[in-house]
Amino acid sequence: MEIRDFFEKDWEEIKYIYKSGMETGIATFESELPDWEKFDSEHLKCCRFVAVESGRIVGWIALSLMNNKKYYSGVAEVSIYIHEDYRNRGIGKKLLKKVSEESGKFDLWTLQAKIIEDNISSIELHEKCGFRLVGVRKNLGRNKNGIFKNVWLMEKKVNDNGGV
Repeated sequence: MEIRDFFEKDWEEIKYIYKSGMETGIATFESELPDWEKFDSEHLKCCRFVAVESGRIVGWIALSLMNNKKYYSGVAEVSIYIHEDYRNRGIGKKLLKKVSEESGKFDLWTLQAKIIEDNISSIELHEKCGFRLVGVRKNLGRNKNGIFKNVWLMEKKVNDNGGV
């Protein structure tokens, strides 16, 4: 398996994986797929990776800024999705390892993940990759059925020098 940067040309495969995750009801509160322009504008240009196996994209990871305030400039939120046919094969672990290694090179010092409480496999994946539970945000968002869900806030320090 190869981990490489991803680009606009990969969008159709990435979009399929994103939509599949959305349909589980536990990967995100989003209910509509963005177009490439929206996705591109909402995610950092650095640290966008895909996992490719036999020429097929089987997972992706990207970062977005937590906040536009200068003092939070080194904190990014992780989005990670794995193709439904390739889950539980270590792909997520490889993608999180890659983004953890690379993000510090771009003055990022903390990665955070907001995970819907029902997404146990994602919580476990992040724990295995060095993320720690910061807290649980009660009834933070509504799922596609309008039911409030708790969200786990997890983080990992990737540059203990505070971005310096």
